[in-house]
This record gives sequence, C-alpha cells and structure tokens, in this order.
Amino acid sequence: MADSPKPGDLTPWASLKEFTDARIALGRAGTSMPTRELLTFNAAHAAARDAVHAPADFGALTGILKDAGETVLHVHSRAADRAEYLRRPDLGRTLAPEGLTELEGQSPSDVVIVVADGLSAGALTHVWPLLARLLPELRAAGLSVGPIVLARQARVALGDPVARALGARLVLVLVGERPGLSSPDSLGAYLTFDPQPQTRDSARNCVSNIRPAGLDVRVAAWRLAHLTGQALRKELSGVALKDEGGEPPPEFAPLPRG
Repeated sequence: MADSPKPGDLTPWASLKEFTDARIALGRAGTSMPTRELLTFNAAHAAARDAVHAPADFGALTGILKDAGETVLHVHSRAADRAEYLRRPDLGRTLAPEGLTELEGQSPSDVVIVVADGLSAGALTHVWPLLARLLPELRAAGLSVGPIVLARQARVALGDPVARALGARLVLVLVGERPGLSSPDSLGAYLTFDPQPQTRDSARNCVSNIRPAGLDVRVAAWRLAHLTGQALRKELSGVALKDEGGEPPPEFAPLPRG
C-alpha cells in the first residue's frame, strides 16, 4: 500500500498543521501510521528521553552571566547524581548543606533568580536570552536583584531555601520543564513571594513553555517583570495573583517565526 496520506484524509486538518506542532493530519498507510510519521515520533521520543537524562553544563551560562556583571553562585540539591534525582524527587527539592555556606555573606534583595537544570538541560540555552531582557526591566522598576544562583539536580521548590538563605522577598526559578514529544527544550519560570518551608504549588505563578517554538522570550520577560512587580506590591503570589497585564508593548512583541 502507498505509504503516504491520501488527500481526503487530511481535510479539514491539514491547514491547521501550519499553526501547531501537535501530531494531527498524519495520514495513514492502510490501517497503520505512515512510516515517515512513525520515524518522526520515535525520534521525538528519543529526544525527550535524552533531554531528561543529559547532564547540565552550567559553564557557558556562568561565563555569560559573569561577563554581564552578574554575581553567580552554585548550589546542589541533596540528590547525589542524575539517577538519584530522577528516582527521588524529594531530594531535588532540598538544598545540600554545603549550599548554605555558598550563600553566606550576600545582601538581602527584592528578587533572587535561581536557574535549575530540572528535567531538561537543553532548556538552559533560553536562560540568558530571557534574563538579558528581564533583568533590565526589574532594575528599571527600582527592584534589587540578588546573585544568580545556578542549581544542579534541582526542582522548583529548591528555590525556597535559597531565597530564605539570601534574604530575598521573592524567588524566580527558571527550570527545564518535563519534555514533551514536540518540546524537549522548554523552559518554565516559577515565581513565589515570601517562600517558606513546605510552600505549596498553589502559592506560585508559572509562565511556561518558554522557547523559540513556544512562548517568545520577549513576551515571557515582559510578563515575568509585570508579575514580579505585582507580587511585591500586593505581597502575594499564586492563585491569589491574577495576570492582568494584557498584551505586551511593541518592544516586547514576539519576533515572526520562520
């Protein structure tokens, strides 16, 4: 049988493929999926698995941040390695004891930013494009920003003890998100006002899917700057803080794709 979609099989879905990476209008080969689509699916699945298991390389990001004049600190969760991190999510949420020593001697700030490898080391490539736009916005609003903390084998909640140790009013955690079959490099941003031990996820605001094929870094930076300002003024975050920023101004509009 022919291993390609029949024209009638694609209507009316074919035109929608231009706007989404979702697997729609795949066609068929008899009663099966076309070989081309099956191979594409297997490649996407392999990319997602690789994203989860690949170790993060913070070296390049450290150099970029230091060249930009930022103070950079390094911490580690209680997970000893990647295998333990994946088996024990609880260890990825807690700070290794030596991390407290690394965080000593810093001045309190309004905001501290934690960059965590999370479940996709590839997402770290989007961190500096985001911060290059976000940091000037925060400082232009009169907010003090503490050191950038790079956290290995870390999950979102690791930002809570980091912020408390640094005396920050609010923590913003940039973390590699769990990869999907069309998004192995998605970066998530989690904002928490007044982080405490055992902070619930409902107390966090999330801006998700930051990547070239998802939420543009310009829009993400504008939205995070807006949410940060609102959280500090209202002294709350999470479900109690609604994103009422509307559409970004022209200078933060996303670039055309393609």
